[in-house]
Formats: sequence, structure tokens, C-alpha cells
Amino acid sequence: MAAWQAAGDRADDTAEPDRPDGSTERTRLQLVAPEATAARTVTAEPRAAEPRSSLAPTDLELPGARPQPATAPVWPGSWQPLGARFHTGPDGRPGTNFALWTAGAEAVELCLFDEDGAETRHPLREQTFQTWHGHVPGVLPGQRYGFRVHGRWDPWTGARWNPAKLLLDPYARAVDGAFRLHDSMYGHVRNWPEQDVADTVRDNRDSGRHMPKAVVVHDDDDWSDDRRPKTAWADTVLYELHVKGFTQRHPGVPEELRGTYAGLAHPAAIDHLTRLGVTAVELLPVHQFADEEHLQRQGLRNYWGYNSIAYFAPHAGYAASGTRGQQVTEFKRMVRTLHAAGIEVILDVVYNHTAEAAEGGPTLSLRGIDNAGYYRLQPHNRRSYADFTGCGNTLDSNQPQVLRLITDSLRYWVTEMGVDGFRFDLAAALARSPFEVSLLAPFLSTISQDPVLSRVKLIAEPWDVGIGGYQVGGFPPLWTEWNDRYRDTLRDFWRGARPDVRELGYRLAGSSDLYQQRGRRPYASVNFVTAHDGFTLRDLVSYNGKHNEANGEDNRDGTNENRSWNCGVEGETDTPSVNALRRRQLRNLTATLLLSTGVPMLVAGDEMGRTQGGNNNAYCQDSPVSWIDWTLLREDAGWQALFDLTARLIRLRRRHPVLRQRAFFSGRAAHPGGLRDLAWFTSRGREMTESDWYAPGATLGMFLSGEEMAEQDQLGREVHDDSFLLILHAHHRATRFVLPGAPWAESYRTVVDTSLDTQDTAPDRFCEAGSTITVPSRSLLLLRATGSSGGGTGGGAGAGNSVNGSS
Repeated sequence: MAAWQAAGDRADDTAEPDRPDGSTERTRLQLVAPEATAARTVTAEPRAAEPRSSLAPTDLELPGARPQPATAPVWPGSWQPLGARFHTGPDGRPGTNFALWTAGAEAVELCLFDEDGAETRHPLREQTFQTWHGHVPGVLPGQRYGFRVHGRWDPWTGARWNPAKLLLDPYARAVDGAFRLHDSMYGHVRNWPEQDVADTVRDNRDSGRHMPKAVVVHDDDDWSDDRRPKTAWADTVLYELHVKGFTQRHPGVPEELRGTYAGLAHPAAIDHLTRLGVTAVELLPVHQFADEEHLQRQGLRNYWGYNSIAYFAPHAGYAASGTRGQQVTEFKRMVRTLHAAGIEVILDVVYNHTAEAAEGGPTLSLRGIDNAGYYRLQPHNRRSYADFTGCGNTLDSNQPQVLRLITDSLRYWVTEMGVDGFRFDLAAALARSPFEVSLLAPFLSTISQDPVLSRVKLIAEPWDVGIGGYQVGGFPPLWTEWNDRYRDTLRDFWRGARPDVRELGYRLAGSSDLYQQRGRRPYASVNFVTAHDGFTLRDLVSYNGKHNEANGEDNRDGTNENRSWNCGVEGETDTPSVNALRRRQLRNLTATLLLSTGVPMLVAGDEMGRTQGGNNNAYCQDSPVSWIDWTLLREDAGWQALFDLTARLIRLRRRHPVLRQRAFFSGRAAHPGGLRDLAWFTSRGREMTESDWYAPGATLGMFLSGEEMAEQDQLGREVHDDSFLLILHAHHRATRFVLPGAPWAESYRTVVDTSLDTQDTAPDRFCEAGSTITVPSRSLLLLRATGSSGGGTGGGAGAGNSVNGSS
């Protein structure tokens, strides 16, 4: 456009945005050049929708009746708690208090919707501490509602208020309706001819018809009948699963419950978890989330759910019982059932960004409530977002109101929904203060002193996509971390890509090089080989490259750094030798994971050979590609054998504290004349020297002394256990290994041998100390040492044993 006119002048240009009914409406434009900036701002103002008038007051609904929008006047109410809280009003009658924080808004309307979708608007006239609030008599649980927020439209300064857009309550306990993005759900005119400024052109079409609605929920559960497992970190075995994908194809779960919270609580699902022996499920995101528009256009879904929009609401799509608050009760029942089985519930939470995306994204909640108050904006261009997440926006956790939103949400899930901990997606983004990652960031400081949150399990994904965002080993005490260095090391070792064993020693012993200096413990390291993001365990040994064509991005999405090896053939094959090698590699990776010091994390289905056909970014595959195929256990004895081995290793870990150390190894004897708690051996049966760590090699022996554990039980008594020798051999040829003699042991018995297809037929091999055994190619052996003399260590604890857990 050649001319930009002052506010209030009429422009010659007009726009005809589509209306929801498919017709068009002539629109007057205002072209505004704000005095505060030299940049230009455009505002398109279609005719505002007429609000429905309030009717005369009516009697309250009878119990069990469908709630209707209240028509009583709005009383002042309270500014806290935020959100919608059903309670008895000042007149002794039931009603709901509504409270919404927004610092710069000029007016806030509460919008109530009846069963036919008709909207009644109630202005919230009270404002306390930047919170707009009011009590509405007669609003009962199940009532659907939203907000409209009035204010300036000036994207160049970060102001994006648009009362034509119905907004979801950030504190909504439940959400009714799916997010099917429509053009009216965008605060700006998306098809504006000048796309470089399209996000600055306000679109005044009403979005209420298309927006999902918040639901009033009554929280009255005191959890008095619940017994939390409270599993110690060192005893924890994590199991990452997707609520839907775990049971969607489970034959033992009734069809109407598959893919739901109730399905996960079904005895058939619980039985698998208890037989396997895991102590905690780590659920992929269950906060209400939205599907991105580009996925909707392709007929795909955001299956993983890392696109949150309501941090208090269980995702309604996983509820079998209903979406008008029933999802809350169903989730609670699931948690209770898992607790009764001794299984903790940990949520994967996404507080780093929201589903509103970048400035070109939809206006669903926070953007329309107070854009600059919730999001990190570029300091010199507040029209744009600071993006440390790769998803278009980043929540500003340095802002008090954002920090309150996050911590209120976390406490809600602990105290009212019963969960036991959280895994924080891209946690480094939450620790930026304001732009660099800092251990003194408000988020970390607040969590550390919170009387509720400091007592639950806290897991960080210790990185984001910004500069300086990789923070593995950098989080403070109380936190555990996904240890991707463990993942990469194990993948490289077993595919034969590591020239020496230095890195492997640290990872097997709890990664003291990453965690010990900050006063943390070995269980600060969440050890994993696979996760939801990337190849499944079976695909890791079946594909050299990703195969993501089904995602609709021409195989450009997903990482190319898989550190995988297909064992000679890409993809599925009928070649017996290749399949035998692949299954051995699966046993090697699984056994190493469960015998390492730290907290192991398994991924649902890996214990039975789940495959995604080489897709390493199945975030949009809400289909059999991602759902667990339970026929694997029934139709293939080999996958049943892998499940049995996994369960056996978990039982072994639970029975032997030497395999789940609570303190880092010292490399010294706990008693005069005793053995060191940890020693490393070459295949010749001698302790490793400094040069051995740097020499090319694919074989490593690790001796764990159960007599020298620096651990006490609850009564202060010393803990003693069996001693074990772990041998890992990644070469394609067998090797001879000399078993360490006195003082380490007098003899050894085989406990685990991954060269065997099944451990049920494994011979209970007895070997004299000092004898030479043959270790098959690409295999792991776990041997129980017997008859150690407890004499001298056979050498110092210095350079000759440098990777000792404390070097």
C-alpha cells in the first residue's frame, strides 16, 4: 500500500475475510502508525458480533440436570484462586468464582455457553492486583465457559488483545471440544496480501463457534484412600508410555476403553506392568493439547502431545467417560489403580511453549489474555517471539505470573490429581534468566524451596534449542536428568563405533564426571537407550537411516544422527543370521541398561520388539505405526524371550543393591584390607592401567564388590551384597577372557549370557577364578563372584583404575 493513514481516518482499501458461514462481509480498515515506533501497524475491523443479552434470573438446576448458563448478576467474588472455582456463595447458594490475570487489558468478559452453544456474556468489573474476577450464582460443575479480553491492538509493542476471540482459561480444569483450527481462531487476518505484516492486521471475526470451551469442575477429592508408592530414586525403573498407544490394540482391554485413562487402569494393562516389574510410568503429555494446522491439513494428528494449551486439564481425547469434567475423575481413578499396583505416575510436561506458536499462530489463550505478560518477546522487536524451543514461542518463566501458572499447575497435579513427579520437556528453556541458562533462574529457585514440589520426582530434559542450551550435568540437586551421553555411548559401543572404552566406564558407573561435583547422586542420571523421540530399540538395530515418509515432509524431519546399525540389511528381513544378530544386540542393549548404575528408563514396547518401520519422528503418527502391537508376544517366542529377559534383569536389579548404588563408587575399600568397591579389568584378567583406557578395544570387565558398599539401611546397619563381574564384548569375533583371581574371587557362576536366545536354558556355568573363558562375539556376561578373600586390592586406586566412579 502506498499510503498509511492516521488512526480514525478511513482507508480506501477494504478486506473481505471469510465468515464462518462461508459468506463475506465488507470490512472497513484502519491503518495505524503508532507514535511509539516507526514501524507500521494495520488493523482490520470487521463488524463485531452482537452479544446475547442476559435473561432474567432462573432457579438453580436440580442435581444431575444439565447445567445452563447462569443469568444472575455477577457479584464481586475473589481474585484468588485463579480460574473457575465452584463453591458456596455469600448467599449460601452454590455458584462459581471466576478469576483471570491480565495486566494491560481494558475489560474482561466471562462467556457462558448453554447446551445449544448460545453465548451469554458477563462483564467482570472487579479488578484486584491485575486480576479480573467475579462470582456468578448458579453456575454448576459441567458449565462451559471462556473469556473475551479487550485492550490495545498494537503487535509492534507486543499488544495483541482482540475481544472477537474466545479464549481458553489458562486454569481450566477440563476442556470440552477438539481444536480444529479455523481462520477465525487467529487474531490476525491470515490471508492478508502483504504476508510480511499479516500478523499485524487484526481479524475481528468471532471465534466462539469454533473454539473448545473450558469446563467448571468441582474438586472434592481428599485422596484419603490412596497410598503413594514413594519409591526411592535408586530403586526406580521408569517406563515411558503413551496413554493411548499402550492400550489401543490391547486384546485384553475392552474396546470402549482402549486408548484411554480407564484403559491404562484396566487389569490387563496393569498386569503387563507388574509382570515386567517397572516401578513408575512416565506418561507422554496428558495436558490438553492441540493439533497443529499443518498436520490437520494432511489428516494427521499431534500424537505425542507436545503442544499444550491447558496446563490443568487432562487431555479430553484420552477419556472414555466424557469431556464435561468426567476426564478428571477418570484420570484420578487411573492414578489410584496404578498406585495400588505399586506403580508411580510421572507426567511429561511442556511448560516451555504453548500451542499458540509464533506470531502467525492462532489466538487460543495466553496470546489474547496478555501476550507480553506470558511470552518471551524479542527485546528489540516485540512483535516477534524469542524462540528457544523450536516451536515458535517460549513462555517467560521469569515473569511472576508465568511462574505462578507453572507452579500452581504442578502443585495441582500433585495434590489434587495424585501424580508423583514430572519430566520437564526442554527444561533448559525454563531456566533462562532472562536469556542465558542460569542455576539461579526463578524457576529453579522456586521449585527448590516449594514444600510440595521439592518432595516429588523431578526429571529434566536438560537442553533446549537456544545458544548455551545444552546443560547435561548442569541442573542442581533435587533434579535428575535424561542423560543423552549415556544413550550415545551405549549405542556407539554396541555398534562398534567407539575406539576405546573410556566413555563407557563412566556411563556404566553412574556418570560421576557429570554429576558428582554438584553434590548429586548416581540416580541423578536417567539412563536410556531409546525414548519416544527417535528409533525404537528394534529399529535401532534394523535401520541405518530414518524412514519418515509417512510424516508428509519428504523425510526431512527427524534427526540424521541415529547412531544405529542395521546389522547388514536395511529394514525387515527373512535372513536368519541377520535376525539372530539383531536380537542379540537387543539383549545386549537391554542388559547393559538395566545393569548400569543410575535410573534406567525403558520405552513401552521395546521389551517385546515394537517397531515403527524406521520412523524416528513418529510425533504425528496416531496409527498402528506408534501403537503397541500386542500380537508380538503371542506370535513370536523370540519376543516373549526378550520380555522375559527384561523382567528377569529388573528382578535381579531389585534384589541386589550393588546394581543400584545410592552413592558414587570411590575406587577404594570401605574397610581396612578389603577390596575396592569398583575395579576394571582387561580381557587378560589384570586391572586396567591408564594406557588401557586409551587403547583401542571392544572388551571391558567391571567388578562390583558387594562387600564394600558405602551404604547403610534404615537402622544404620551396613548393607552387603553379592559381588559381580560384568563383561561387555562388542567385537564381531569371540574373545578369551581371564577371570580375575584372588583376592577378587575364588570362582564365578554365570547369571546372564546374552549370546543365548533364552536365559531359561542357560547353563549354570561354574568357573574357577584365574581360568580362561570364551566370550562369544557381541555379547554380555554377568557372573556372580564367590569366595573373595577380602584381602589386598592387588594394586593402588590411582591411575591404574582411573575410571572408578570418582575420578
